[in-house]
Amino acid sequence: MKLFTYFRSSAAYRVRIAMNLKGLPYEAVPVHLLRDGGQQNQAEYREKSPLGIVPALQMENGVLTQSLAIIEWLDETYPQVPLLPADAEGRARVRAIAQTIACDIHPLNNLRVLSYLTKNLGISEDQKNDWYRHWVNQGLAAIEKLLACDLRTGTFCHGETPGMADCCLIPQVFNARRFNYPLDGLPTIQRIVAACESMDAFQNASPARQVDAE
Repeated sequence: MKLFTYFRSSAAYRVRIAMNLKGLPYEAVPVHLLRDGGQQNQAEYREKSPLGIVPALQMENGVLTQSLAIIEWLDETYPQVPLLPADAEGRARVRAIAQTIACDIHPLNNLRVLSYLTKNLGISEDQKNDWYRHWVNQGLAAIEKLLACDLRTGTFCHGETPGMADCCLIPQVFNARRFNYPLDGLPTIQRIVAACESMDAFQNASPARQVDAE
C-alpha cells in the first residue's frame, strides 16, 4: 500500500498511527502542501484525490480518501488489532470522539482555511491565531468533558487499548502545541496523550520522524 501523506497533516498523521498500531507496512509518498504551489493541486494527484487533500491510500483495487474512512476500512480489512470496540454503543462513542475532532475542530483550522483567511480575507496573523485558538478551545474542552465524565475512558480514550479516537486526538494536540495553545485545563487529555506518546506506534507516526520532515 502507498500512503500519500504530508508530515504535518493531522489527517495523514491519524492514518499513520492507525497503520502502525496494526503493524501494516506501507510506502509513504510525500505530497508537500506548500511547495510548488501545493503539490496536492497538481493534476496527477487530483486524479487520486479530487479535492486535493491528504491522505490518500492507494491499494491494489483503487484509492481511498478521507482519514476516518481509511481507518475504518483498515479496521474491517485487518481486524487483528481492532481500533473500534466490539459493541455497537462503544463504537458509536469512539466515532463521536473521533468525529468531534475530525469534523468539528480540524476543518476550521486546517491549512486551506487558515490560508484563505489570511490571503483572501486579509486578516492578520494575530487574528488568524485568535481564530485557531477559539475553535481549539471549544473543541478540546468538549473532548475533555466527553472523556472525563465517562467511566469507559481508561488509559486511552476508550478502555485500555488505543483506538480510532486516540488516532485523532494525538494529531490535534500536536497542532494545538504548534500554536502554543495551553493544555493546562485538560488533565484527562494530557494523561491520555502521555500514554499514547510512550508507544512506538505513535512515536513513529509523529511529524518529526517522517521522510519529508523539515
